[in-house]
Parts: sequence; C-alpha cells; structure tokens
Amino acid sequence: MNLMLYGFQSRWLIVDCGMALRQDLHDTSLQIPDVSSLATLGIRPEAIVITHGHEDHLGALGWLWPRFGCPIYATPLAAGIARQKLVEQGLATDAIRTFIPGTHFDAGPFSIQSINVAHSIPESVSLLLEVDRHRILHTGDWKIDPQPVLGARTREEDFTRIAPVDLVVGDSTNAMVENHSHSESEVAATLERLMEGCEGRIVVSCFASNLARILATGLAARRHHRRIALLGRAMEKMVRLGRELGYLDDFPDTVPLSDIGYLPPKEILILATGSQGESRAALSRLAANQHSALEIEPGDCIIFSSRAIPGNERAVARLQQAFTQKGAHIYSDEAHPGLHASGHPGRDELLSMYQWVRPAHLLPVHGESAHQKAHCDIAGTLGIESSILPVNGQWLRWNGKRMALECTLTLSPVIISQRKRARKPPSRQNETIVVLPVVYQADTEQWQRVGRMLIDSQVNAFLDEETLGDWVDITLENMTARSSKELAHLLEGLADHWLREQLGQSSRITVDIVNTTPHE
Repeated sequence: MNLMLYGFQSRWLIVDCGMALRQDLHDTSLQIPDVSSLATLGIRPEAIVITHGHEDHLGALGWLWPRFGCPIYATPLAAGIARQKLVEQGLATDAIRTFIPGTHFDAGPFSIQSINVAHSIPESVSLLLEVDRHRILHTGDWKIDPQPVLGARTREEDFTRIAPVDLVVGDSTNAMVENHSHSESEVAATLERLMEGCEGRIVVSCFASNLARILATGLAARRHHRRIALLGRAMEKMVRLGRELGYLDDFPDTVPLSDIGYLPPKEILILATGSQGESRAALSRLAANQHSALEIEPGDCIIFSSRAIPGNERAVARLQQAFTQKGAHIYSDEAHPGLHASGHPGRDELLSMYQWVRPAHLLPVHGESAHQKAHCDIAGTLGIESSILPVNGQWLRWNGKRMALECTLTLSPVIISQRKRARKPPSRQNETIVVLPVVYQADTEQWQRVGRMLIDSQVNAFLDEETLGDWVDITLENMTARSSKELAHLLEGLADHWLREQLGQSSRITVDIVNTTPHE
C-alpha cells in the first residue's frame, strides 16, 4: 500500500498510489491509503509519479486520484494499467502522462531522472529527485538480475553516473536475505523441467502482472506441445496489454476456456490468477468446483509460481489442500525451490547499490521494522548513516544532513468492499484511448510514429491497429506541431472526425503521446 509524499517549500509530489488486499476480511476487501489529513494541512500534490505497475504501487489510483486531479506520470506499461483503474471507476484518463524509463522530466517542484531497474514487472524505475541542493534516490522495488526474461537490467553505470547522492529512500523487503535474489531465467528453467513430468492438465498460477513469468510459461507450453487457456479477468487483461506493448510477441495464441474440454489433458496448460488464495479469484473457484468450463481431475498438476505474501499463508495452504483432496499434484516454491524469484534485493545487492551511488544517509522503507533494521545494519558497514525506522503516518524533515521527525499523522483504515470496486457508468461506453509513441525528426521538422500503438477502446468492432496506424502515419506527414501536447490536441480533433466516418458512430478519443525523441 505504497504512497509517499515529497515536499519542498509547500509544494508536493506523490510517489506511487497503491492498495493492499485484505485476506482477513470477509469479502477480501481492499485497503487504500488514508489521505484525509492532506486537505486539512493544505497539501495539494501537483503530480503523482508511478514507479511500476504492481497493484501495491498504483492500485488505489481510481479512488484517490479524484481528490487531487493532478497529472499522473507513468511508463507505458504502468500507464496502461493505470488507465484500466481509472476507467473502472468511470474516470477520464487524460491526466496520465507517459515517460520512457531512463528519461528525465519535471514534476511539481522536482527535477526527476528515471532509472531502469529489474523487478518482477517490466519498466520498473528508480527515481532521482532533485530540488534546490538536495539529491534523493527513491529506489522503488528493484533487484539485480543479470538475465531477466523481460525488461531492462539494473546497470551499474546508470547509478555510478548519479553518484554521490545525499539520501537513499530504499527497499528493505529482502534485507534479511543473505544471498542474491534468483533470476527470472532460473524460474523459466524450473518451469520447463517440472512440465516434463506432468501427464494430466497443468495449471500454472502466478501474479498477472509478472509478464516475464507468463512469457516463460507460454514458451515452455509450446515446447511441450500444450495449448494455453487463460483463467481470470486480470490474466486476460495483462496478456492483452502485454501483446499491445510488444512484450508478448512470442507468446502462443490462446484457446477459449470453453474449448479445452475437447482437448486431451496432456495437451492443455492453463494460466490462472489467484495464487494468494483470494476467495473470489479464479483459482479458488476452480478448487471449489465452481467453474463452468473446467473441473480438476486426479493426476492434474497445479504449479504455484509465486510465494505467499505474509498474511496469506493460511489461505494459500487451504487452497493447496483443496486441490490435493481432488487428487491433483501440487508444486510450490517451498518444495521445489526455483519456482519463484523475488523482485527485491538481498544483502549482496544492497551492498552493490550503495557502493555505486555512495549515499550519505539512508531512510529504509518497505518491509517491517526488523527488515528496516537489517537494512540499516547493512548500510552501516559502508559508513552510511540512518537515524529513523519510519512507520506509516510519519512526517519527516530532511535538511540535507539529518532526518528528523516533524510529527505523526493519525491514519485510519480505508476499506473498499468488493461491492464498491468497479463502477463503469454507461457514459464511458464509447471512449477510445490511443497511446502513440513518436519521435521528432529535426531535419524535416515532423513527428514520426515508432513502435506499436496501445489501443483501449470501449467501442464494439473498433478498427484494427494496422488501419489506424496507416491513418496516423499519413496524418503525421502533413502535420506540424511545436510540442507533443499540441500534437495530441491536433490528432484528437482529426481522429474524432475520421473515426465517425469509419465506424458510423462517435467515440470520445484521447491520444496520449509518448515522446521518445532523445534529449541532447
């Protein structure tokens, strides 16, 4: 449930806006951060910056962004997920601004340098925040993975380039883990090996956001001559988004769940959500024989390619026991090490990072107090100072040399029940969002489309990407615009008229320009 405020001279920026899943409540409700005190304190953030696309870093946007109405900065993948969150609540999405990992931009009072890092979802970034004389590195979630299946590596040269920094606000999640975190390529090899011994149907459950794990599972399924079906709306959404952004170009074509009953069990693999034992998720319904298209049979194999989040252990154990009682074989990371790789840095990785960026001070975040204390001990071996183990609600003041506690705000649990999660009013049914990556050609003074577009349309029988892309290319050849913002405005007006002619119906269109032009 990550949400952090950075302020300078009464101007404020939010980094991440996440939610938590409450397994201890009856209907597996969500909990979102309590920001009610901000209005009382006169704090109105000027921007929200998202470090990556996990639910605990952007899942609360649909409920909290309307309070601020400010721009949301995110990478293309995180922006695609953020759009889904806003649309589910019937909100406009034109506040979302996309940036390419590794680029520089300004948000609120801060100058921000985004830095590629490896994590369990592509396009994760650390943020160097600079204002006045202060240089703060907000690491976000990260690890060092020499062979990620998808996404960028965490590169030493990217961090030595910004050294030294005054303060690191750093991920403590695995500070008590002595060894280096596993690589996603190791998980891919483990999945491949386990599939060799499975005779019945295979169900692989992982986080829908882990596109690398999804791709590795799909490629292994193809090599073992298994057809793939998707189980769970979140999995379907992420596979579609991953294809649109080019991350899953090699992922095999899927078959509808309704067709798997006609295929021999040894030719089926199902990718499912619900590895944390969520009562309403696809995997739990499968374990309870509540799925209309599929029933688990003796000899089927259930692979949990994830680790139980602290607090979810009992729910996961109950889920696995339900499958065992049906005669299914259970494979989990506890019994088969290598089925999951953490997305967070162990001790060796933390030491490497601090040798790269040479910080003077550390504020340990994420994890519990024991993890934060272990993080401080690691930093202390390199002479890095750390004076505070932060807790939720603390307002801390950094003067460039020391961290001090200003006050502690009173926070209350804000619970969102299942019944209130999604409200998509009819008025949003004709919305179309196009994310368009472009580059500016200085010699011709023209904009040019690069890469693939992301199209999210509520219009039935919307145009295919090739048809729309051809129109965009032709239109850009005859268009001049001084900025990406002006380009988006011009394209929206022209596209609105063109789409009415093509579709025979109106569609409220939003064009989100991703300017990939290299900065000098």
